[in-house]
Amino acid sequence: MSKFDPYEHLKVVKNEDGTLTRLVQFPQIPATGDADPLPGQTVVSKDVTLDATKNTWLRIHRPAKIPSNDNRIARLPLVIYFHAGGWILFSVSDALNHEAMNKLSDEVPAIAVAVNFRLAPETRLPGQYDDAVDAINWIKTQATDPNGDPWIKQYADLSRVFLYGTSCGANIVLNTALRVVDHDVSPVTIAGIVLCQPFIGGKKRTKSELKLAADVFFPLPVIDLLWELALPKGTDRDHRFCNPLGDEYVKEKMKRLGRCLVIGFGGDPLIDRQQDLVQLMVMQGVMVEARFDDVGFHGIEMIDPRRASAIRNFVKEFIV
Repeated sequence: MSKFDPYEHLKVVKNEDGTLTRLVQFPQIPATGDADPLPGQTVVSKDVTLDATKNTWLRIHRPAKIPSNDNRIARLPLVIYFHAGGWILFSVSDALNHEAMNKLSDEVPAIAVAVNFRLAPETRLPGQYDDAVDAINWIKTQATDPNGDPWIKQYADLSRVFLYGTSCGANIVLNTALRVVDHDVSPVTIAGIVLCQPFIGGKKRTKSELKLAADVFFPLPVIDLLWELALPKGTDRDHRFCNPLGDEYVKEKMKRLGRCLVIGFGGDPLIDRQQDLVQLMVMQGVMVEARFDDVGFHGIEMIDPRRASAIRNFVKEFIV
């Protein structure tokens, strides 16, 4: 039997300089731009630069028709989204991510700001958290700048800003939310955070990790490799970026988190850690809502449209 190669599983090649060659090119969808919506187009989108020096950018989605009350524009909640991809893959212009944000923007309805953060190992943690804080500060700046982005200024309700992430994106959300409690980001108010299948870890294996070690999509050697590529050099999987559960600093700051929604599936090797995270949040007094389903696996929404729709409904209920 041939030895399992996590690089092969992820379709990446490690180069001598420590960078990755990503072998799969995912289908891309361009933003619609600022032009008037085409017939039948329910959501429009545009790309804006976040930090040119870091090559980070945002894709903003908004409903083509903004609802109005008494001829006044109804301001919409704003969702800042961080995509999955194990720290090393994907972009907000990938068809999968683009369509997911279109649906979210249309169905909630909301302004969805998808962050094209830097990938590992070219940028290791906490670079991705820095990019997330940059995104929050960008929104804050638009709100206060007379020449700020019109979509943010005219349509977004900045008292209802939500951070939403999937897998490694949920890890970014958790760590960013813990950072932001120490900063004044007004007029932005983080009204809640959504952690969908949060990618957290630790050195000691959990029962679910051992039971699902040979998971088809997310086997343990792949999980181990992704942490090896993402964590700061010289740290291990008990570093708080990976293992928030064992860290006193995290526990203390967690008390200041607002509302939180955690979504997980029984067939995810990380399910035990996710449930422990919920338990820790409850013990720290966080208003946490848990939506766990016995059936399903890590990343199920990428291949099962019904599950993707169910997750969107959970998110919508939490936001609205």
